[in-house]
Amino acid sequence: MSGAGSHEGDVPQLPDGEAGRGLLGIFTVPAIKPGALILKAAFPTLAFLAVLLAPTPQGLTGEGHRALAVMALAVGLWATDVLPIAVTGLVGVVLLVLLHGAPNITDALYGFSNPVAYFLIGILTLGLAVYRSGLAERLAVYLIRGAGGSPRMLYWQMLFSFAALTFALPSATTRGAIQVHIYEQVLARWHVAQGSAMYKAMMLAMGSLNRLGSTALLAGGITPVVASSLLGDFSWTRWFILMSIPFYANLVVGGTLVYLYYRAGFRLDGAADIGPLATSPVHLPEVKAALITLGTALLWFTDFLHGLPPTVPALIALAIILMPGIGVLGWRDFERNLGWSNFFAIATSLSLANALVTSGAAAWFSHTLVGAVEGVRGTPLLALLALAGASALVRLAVANISGYLALVIPVAMATGESLGLNPLVCGMTAVVVGDSVIYYPAQSTSSVFIFQRANLDAFQVFRFGVVMTLVAIAVLFAIVLPYWSLVGEGLTR
Repeated sequence: MSGAGSHEGDVPQLPDGEAGRGLLGIFTVPAIKPGALILKAAFPTLAFLAVLLAPTPQGLTGEGHRALAVMALAVGLWATDVLPIAVTGLVGVVLLVLLHGAPNITDALYGFSNPVAYFLIGILTLGLAVYRSGLAERLAVYLIRGAGGSPRMLYWQMLFSFAALTFALPSATTRGAIQVHIYEQVLARWHVAQGSAMYKAMMLAMGSLNRLGSTALLAGGITPVVASSLLGDFSWTRWFILMSIPFYANLVVGGTLVYLYYRAGFRLDGAADIGPLATSPVHLPEVKAALITLGTALLWFTDFLHGLPPTVPALIALAIILMPGIGVLGWRDFERNLGWSNFFAIATSLSLANALVTSGAAAWFSHTLVGAVEGVRGTPLLALLALAGASALVRLAVANISGYLALVIPVAMATGESLGLNPLVCGMTAVVVGDSVIYYPAQSTSSVFIFQRANLDAFQVFRFGVVMTLVAIAVLFAIVLPYWSLVGEGLTR
């Protein structure tokens, strides 16, 4: 492996067979046979037709009925991975227009005019610049070298890096792509076999817990970007205050449980060595990337002083990164490697969620749910527990996190308001429960790649997903609710 630094214009090398796909597209979905594709498409299609052709329920408008049918199709397609997630979103937007599930084309394209989609473009470009400059790899190597020769310290350093590296490299997928190969070198040097307890612990934590470090930050990737737009207007600081405790607590508790389960594997015979992890001298692109990242983070941290929405610093960083002679990336590099499917996935998810809200479908859905849990109206904690359990079940069915958030957050907030609860707390609960778990590798692009490296089977992944569901709910009630109340967001109004 080459050193962490790279000369200006150099491209860090990806593993064999992965070059040329683009940084955010190096994880691909295996080809599906036509027969299997038809079978997988049958379920969402039948669900769509069943909702669309059924009589309009009492209290639901015709527009809301059609929007609900389109969302049923989109959720089904997201859950079965029949189409790429961005294509599913575009199909949903087109159907909103054709079936009049939205008043007009402007409303159907709501997500494309939302600043959140452009905030995502800015932070993805920032992450790409940090990666292509070699700075991200250098930071990862320094963290690992800090572990010395201790397997236990290496593991806890890795958990720490999930949170620390997020400030420089927001995407968990990108961090995983870089870190997995570096950690593999260390484990190979220590003669830790693939499939061993320590190897499985490292890869299970990397595949399942890495994402938690991202969601604690508003600039941490798709989940916080989509969730914050659905929950309401958030500053960078307010999101961090509300979400850092839930996700960091889940990261610590989940990481501890993984370590305890596999602790017997963290014993090595003989001295450990990490000699191959050398770094080259720092080069100009790394310095530029570091300064741009620090400047952008400073603007986010000081938003209470200047009042700029988070999108503006992200776009400032985008402009500087792409500026000839000053920035880190060329325009062609930006076009090829940004991962534009993320932009379309988020924009269309926001459009579908907005259609549910404006058509009244989300309110009708929530009133229906309220009727089912009417018995817990006077017990806020039981009501929130019911919402958390329902969120976990929906997350189990919906593979795509954007689709899950677009479906669940509006309903959770409307349901909470009907039950006399703080709608923001109910919406944030759906985010914490849904994004703290991975039930199967397809729910995260980076997880597919990482779990395969350690030969972790589907049952092991699912078992840990169930454990993390219980962890997320326990942390929510024991730590997060009291904390949210202290910072001004109590469960009841």
